[in-house]
Amino acid sequence: MSKVQRIYANNPDYKAQLHALLSRETDTGEDVQHLVADILADVKANGDTALCAYTAKFDGWDCTAERMVISRERMEKAWLDVSDMDRQSLQLAADRIKAYHEKQVQTDWDYTDDAGLTLGQKITALDSVGLYVPGGKAAYPSSVLMNAVPAQVAGVEKIVMVVPTPNGELNELVLAAAFVSGVQVGFAVGGAQAVAALAYGTETIPAVDKIVGPGNKFVAAAKRQVFGVCGIDMIAGPSEIAVVADGGNPEWLAADFLSQAEHDEAAQSILITTDEDLADKVEEAIEQHLAVLERAPIARASVKNHGALIIVNDLDEAAEAVNIIAPEHLELALEDPDALLPKIKHAGAIFLGHFVPEALGDYMAGPNHVLPTNRTARFSSPLGVYDFQKRSSVIRATPQGVAAIGAEAAHLAHREGLQCHALTLELRLQHQGE
Repeated sequence: MSKVQRIYANNPDYKAQLHALLSRETDTGEDVQHLVADILADVKANGDTALCAYTAKFDGWDCTAERMVISRERMEKAWLDVSDMDRQSLQLAADRIKAYHEKQVQTDWDYTDDAGLTLGQKITALDSVGLYVPGGKAAYPSSVLMNAVPAQVAGVEKIVMVVPTPNGELNELVLAAAFVSGVQVGFAVGGAQAVAALAYGTETIPAVDKIVGPGNKFVAAAKRQVFGVCGIDMIAGPSEIAVVADGGNPEWLAADFLSQAEHDEAAQSILITTDEDLADKVEEAIEQHLAVLERAPIARASVKNHGALIIVNDLDEAAEAVNIIAPEHLELALEDPDALLPKIKHAGAIFLGHFVPEALGDYMAGPNHVLPTNRTARFSSPLGVYDFQKRSSVIRATPQGVAAIGAEAAHLAHREGLQCHALTLELRLQHQGE
């Protein structure tokens, strides 16, 4: 393969090169947006008929309302049919994900202020969520766990799943993961049409309050367009990793570098190091791994088009680069990662030291692997229990409380030209003097 692109912090146009590296075309063009809009409108108007027509067209099987349903009993059968090691691994992952996310559960609180008002917050779970589980180039039972378990921990009453089934073939491990993580019912449909079904509802698929889970560009476009009809978690783009290293095993670092490249041709892998000799050795190890990886063609395309080795002068420059990149996954493969950690502001998930590849987080560590991509870690966070709970403000006031702050509130209402707003307060203040 051709050499991996190198960017040097000493170069006068370093920042321009870095921003050019990050300007991947990850959003959907107008052609995709228009196609998706037509699909959404069709499913909204025609329900199961349109949904099954698109499923037959794109996934290649004879979809009917009855055949698209994946019952809880069917999930249990898959759970019993997979291997003992499959069950052991899925159960361990589910337990660890649950234990981590239980720390995120929010609770009600209140306090009484000096004016005598009692102010607080009430936490309630969403009524229903729809999990989009990607299919196609690979099947992801881990995505089922990462989406369903936090929803269950949050107290969501109804958890449903949609999963594309090319040629009508169900993935048994995905179904087993759905069973162990508490999914109540699934539907063998995917793509923009499945997002439409979850947003608007059909005769068979119930409308949900929020859609979560990653998908291809058509799924991303559909989620963007249905937002407002229901909630969404985020617009997920191609996966990405940044590895900061000041030493370590080049073979390990190269494998970590490629761990996201094998996902998708549009994925991005970046190594940031102060040691150009280490970069040389990692690049050599990358080629050695690519010679044997089953998904090498995908990884090669990713590395060629989007990969980079960034040579910086010191770890402060490394931290600065990380905060510009705002990567989905960040590995601090350093002898003292804790020294750099306070300088990191923007990253979806951070892996500290030489013995924690991001794959540990993908499957088993416990934190969520549904993470902000395409620099959105600057303003968003990993999926969590927070995404399945909502907050209501609670205000209680006594007559004395209204008397303490009501006149100023009425004044502001008048200043905004909202006379009846002010009147609601003035009537109560007047009552105080009677």
